[in-house]
Amino acid sequence: MKNKVFALAAVAALTSSVAFAQTAAPAAPAATAPAAAGSDAMMSGPGFTMGTKPAGPLKFVNVQKTDLTADQLEGMNIYNAQNEEIGEIEDVVIGDGKAVIGIVASVGGFLGINESYVVLDPTSVAINNDNGTWKAHVDTTKEALQNAPKLDYDKLDD
Repeated sequence: MKNKVFALAAVAALTSSVAFAQTAAPAAPAATAPAAAGSDAMMSGPGFTMGTKPAGPLKFVNVQKTDLTADQLEGMNIYNAQNEEIGEIEDVVIGDGKAVIGIVASVGGFLGINESYVVLDPTSVAINNDNGTWKAHVDTTKEALQNAPKLDYDKLDD
């Protein structure tokens, strides 16, 4: 999976209900700060810093059983309102390092042949644990996903 480190942080942001706010620069960091717990963790700034120097001190997060990792999201089946499998989560998109702006879904094809990718707005995706199996749900049809604007990964590398 592309950029698993970024995707893991995106999953934490996607699955948390914490509000992110811009704050004044913090005072000098404590020698050891306790780790924040999973979805209770709060970003100290606007997201990742795009560059080579982080915006703040190193912090840690304790992941809880109720939190999702990027690895758990990758390959998660997507279902419609009729509980029909219509796609699969392939990737997570983080806009300018600030926030999750998209969930990449693979649609169509068979065994990866003629498969295409569309990017879903995260607010249009619901994720739940159905008797031990994580599932993503969207309010659309398989045909609508197959006809949606496509993401071309090759163009992202330009």
